[in-house]
Amino acid sequence: MSSLKKKMAGQKSGLHPRNLHRDRYDFEELCKTEPELLPFVFENRYGDKTIDFSNPNAVKILNRALLSHFYKIGFWDLPDGYLCPPIPGRADYIHYAADLLAQSNSGKLPSGQTVKVLDIGTGANLIYPILGNSIYGWTFIGAEFDEKSIASAQKIIDENSTLNRKIDLRQQPNSFHIFSGILAKDEFFDLTICNPPFHESAAEAETGSARKVKNLTGKVNSKPTLNFGGQENELWCEGGESKFIERMIKESTEFKFSCFWFTSLVAKEVNLPAIYANLKRAGVTKMKTIPMEHGNKKSRIVAWTFLNPKQMENWQKMRWGK
Repeated sequence: MSSLKKKMAGQKSGLHPRNLHRDRYDFEELCKTEPELLPFVFENRYGDKTIDFSNPNAVKILNRALLSHFYKIGFWDLPDGYLCPPIPGRADYIHYAADLLAQSNSGKLPSGQTVKVLDIGTGANLIYPILGNSIYGWTFIGAEFDEKSIASAQKIIDENSTLNRKIDLRQQPNSFHIFSGILAKDEFFDLTICNPPFHESAAEAETGSARKVKNLTGKVNSKPTLNFGGQENELWCEGGESKFIERMIKESTEFKFSCFWFTSLVAKEVNLPAIYANLKRAGVTKMKTIPMEHGNKKSRIVAWTFLNPKQMENWQKMRWGK
């Protein structure tokens, strides 16, 4: 095999060009960074070092190692059973969101603390604010309804001096609301991000988890242990991601001049026509769909704005042109 083919074979196909996780995990180096990972590492039948990705403890320690090795996060933990997200895919969202801002900034990636981002449903893991601040220096507001998630996320901030005064948390008082109760009328955000719960029911979430475990292990388990965890509000809501994003679009009209780009991850392509129809009804001035691909998994970011070209130009000069 040529050196080029070997390099391509070692890369995770489809990840963003700036994603630090395009190459296969270097478990030897990661174990040096996080020795607790070592007991979970083994050689597969091809002679490659790996972990059991169906084991939630192994996945959590791997995430801790990745955050420490690549992003200089000294402490990261979360309560048992809470969502432990795959970092490469979350990093992709941040990189594509940065590209979205750059398209409105003469191709230059806006960076630093003047870029303010709202993370809807930041979770106990705080992963998007960690990545966005570590990679681009952005400041974040993390919105969350669940009290235990807020406490976990706050501990991560408190234990990492690099995150102090860079990330603030706000508790959403009403689980049905998204921006209302979080956004003040006189504050501005360059970007909102969201990874909505995409299952429509607990039963659908369980079925999806069983399918994931089968894909990872080849074994059928009717009551699987979630390798990436997830509480009820993290995995499903009534109507699934389509209804959640519909509510998000409707509420965004109340804050149309408070944010440059509203965005959301969309896991299910079948939901796109309804999302586009809701955006048109909301009167957005521009919408974009950004495809993402992680191996065999395909998803996309849908972005929308209510700003007209002159307002976009003024926003760019006032907030990113300094």
